[in-house]
Amino acid sequence: MKKIWIYGLFCLVAGISTVTITASASAAVSAETAFIFNTLSFLIHGFLVMWMAAGFCMLEAGLVRSKNTTMQCSKNIGLYSIAGIMYWLIGYNLMYSGVDAGYIGTPSPWGAADPSITADGFKADDSNVYSAGSDWFFQMVFVAAAGSIVSGTVAERVKVFSFLIFIVFLTGVIYPIQGSWTWGGGWLSEMGFSDFAGSTIVHSVGGWAALTGAIVIGARKGKYGEDGQVNPMPGSNLPLATLGTFILWLGWFGFNGGSQLAMGTAADIRDISSIYINTNLAAAGGVVAAIILTQILYKKLDLTMALNGALGGLVAITAEPLAPTPGLSILIGGVGGIIVVLAVPLLDKLKIDDVVGAIPVHLLAGIWGTIAVVFSNGDASLGTQLIGIISIGVFVVVTSAIVWFALKLTLGLRPSEEEEMDGLDKSECGMEAYPEFRS
Repeated sequence: MKKIWIYGLFCLVAGISTVTITASASAAVSAETAFIFNTLSFLIHGFLVMWMAAGFCMLEAGLVRSKNTTMQCSKNIGLYSIAGIMYWLIGYNLMYSGVDAGYIGTPSPWGAADPSITADGFKADDSNVYSAGSDWFFQMVFVAAAGSIVSGTVAERVKVFSFLIFIVFLTGVIYPIQGSWTWGGGWLSEMGFSDFAGSTIVHSVGGWAALTGAIVIGARKGKYGEDGQVNPMPGSNLPLATLGTFILWLGWFGFNGGSQLAMGTAADIRDISSIYINTNLAAAGGVVAAIILTQILYKKLDLTMALNGALGGLVAITAEPLAPTPGLSILIGGVGGIIVVLAVPLLDKLKIDDVVGAIPVHLLAGIWGTIAVVFSNGDASLGTQLIGIISIGVFVVVTSAIVWFALKLTLGLRPSEEEEMDGLDKSECGMEAYPEFRS
C-alpha cells in the first residue's frame, strides 16, 4: 500500500512538472530575449558568410595557374575590405534608407543608432527586432560575396588596381541600388518579386558583372585558337579548390539560414533547420547530377565540374530554401549542376573566358533558382520573377559596362602580353606563391 502511495505521488509530481515544462516551452519569449536571439542569428550566420570569402579565395587560388595565385589572394582580401568600407560609407543606406517603393535609397554613411536600446535600457516591444549593427554586418558580407564572383571570372588578365576600382563601384553603388528594389522595399518588392537569400540579388548580380567584364577585357592570351580550338589552362591546385568548395558549402548555411532574419521563436528555429536541410540537399543534388552528366558526356568524372556542380546547386536553392520539400530541393540543385556542365563548354564556343566557371554557377544557376521559386512558393508568379531577373540583369550589365569601359580608356584593364604570359604574381604583386614550382 505504501509503495502504491509513493508511486502515485511520484506520478502526480511528474505530471505537474510536465505540464509546467510544456507551458514554459510554449510561452512566448520576451521581446528583449527575442532581440538577443535575432541579433545572434545575424552575427553567427554573418560569421559563416564572411568565411565564404576564404572559400572563394581558395577556390580561385586552386583553379588559376600557379603564376597567378598571389594575385588572386591579393584581389580577394582587397575586395572584401573595400566592400566593407563602401557598404558603410554609402551602400547600406543607398539600399535600405528611404527607398519607399522607389528605385534608390539615401546615399549617406551608415549610422550605428539603435532605436531598440536607449540610455534607459531596452525599449522595443516588437519580438522581430534586432540590433541595427548586426543587420549591417550581415548585409555587408553579402555584398562582398558578389564582388568575389567577379574576381574568379576575370582572373589571370586584369590589372589589380583596375579590378579593385571596379569593386568600389560594384559594392558601393551598383549592388545597393538594385538590392533596394527588393530587399530595401523598392518597386520590385511591391510587385511581389521573391528572392529569399539572393540567387538573383547577390549571385546573378555578380555573374552579370563578371560576364560584362569578361567580354570587355577579353580572353587570356592563348586560350582560343583562330580555328576555334580551345586550349586547356588547368588550375594549379585541385585539393585547394576542393577545400574552397567545402568552405563555401559550409558558409552557405549562414547565407541561407541567416536570411530567415529571425531566431526568436520556435517557428524560426524550425524554419532555419529546414533551410539547412534543403541547402545541403541541393548542393548534393548538384554534385551528383554533375558527376553523372560528365560521365555520360566525357566518359570520366571531372572534379572541377563536380565542385561547380555543388556551387550551382547551392546558388539555385538560394532564391527559396525554405518552402521546397527535400525532394524538390534535390531536383532544383540537380538542375543547377546540369546547367553548369552544359554552360561551361558553351561559353568556350562563344570565346568567353571564365576561368573558374563563375558565370554558369552564379549567373545561370541563379536565374534558374529564381524561376524555380514558383514551384514551391504560391505567392510568387513567373511573370514577376522574370521581370525581376531581366530588370536587374539589364541594370547591372549597363552600369558594369560603363565602369569597365571607363577603366579601359583611362587606367587600362590588361597588363602587357609579356606580363600576362610571365604571370601576374610577378608584375602586379612582386612576389610568387610557389617560387620553386612555376608553370
